Amino acid sequence: MKQALLIFAKNLIHGKVKTRLANTIGNDAAMNVYKHLLQHTASVTDQLPVHKILFYSDSIETNDAWSDKKYVKQIQSGNDLGERMRHAFENAFAKGNKEVVIIGTDCLEISTDIITKAFTHLKNSNVVIGPAKDGGYYLAGMKQLHAPFFININWSTSEVLQQTLDICKHENLSVHLLPVLSDIDTEQDLSEAQKQLFQTNQRER
Repeated sequence: MKQALLIFAKNLIHGKVKTRLANTIGNDAAMNVYKHLLQHTASVTDQLPVHKILFYSDSIETNDAWSDKKYVKQIQSGNDLGERMRHAFENAFAKGNKEVVIIGTDCLEISTDIITKAFTHLKNSNVVIGPAKDGGYYLAGMKQLHAPFFININWSTSEVLQQTLDICKHENLSVHLLPVLSDIDTEQDLSEAQKQLFQTNQRER
């Protein structure tokens, strides 16, 4: 079965990445955090045996953290996040993929295992969602395009997840929820994620 992983990433432009985080730690530090997040997401997805499509926010880059041989590189298109994601899913399904999962590049806790489980749970669910602690989601997956999933959502708010679940219920879509993880948008998010990773590493020793 053809599977595709869509990855939404922002170009590394000083002053335009992690702006909420930059408000407290400065643009230079925020750039370094986002660079680490990009590298982390690349390392997590690099060996996944699925079709990988990287969607940049502004322009396609080469010789960056993402191998030109392993990732198809495109530019996001649409007026808001919902429209950009819908276009990305449309593109993936039009190419014959039967299971499509999308992630961002803001989650320090995301792992190869979690993404693999997302595809696994799609076998028995219409939709898979990875809830974020801030009320959004870090992952979404589906087996066919459900356009209402991307419409009438208050993006970048704490209402995103609940509104999305309400739409799924209205459309009679079965949903599997993955573990709740943290997106890194603020200094507190960063501190809590680092603490969580440290505790996980200590338990695994």
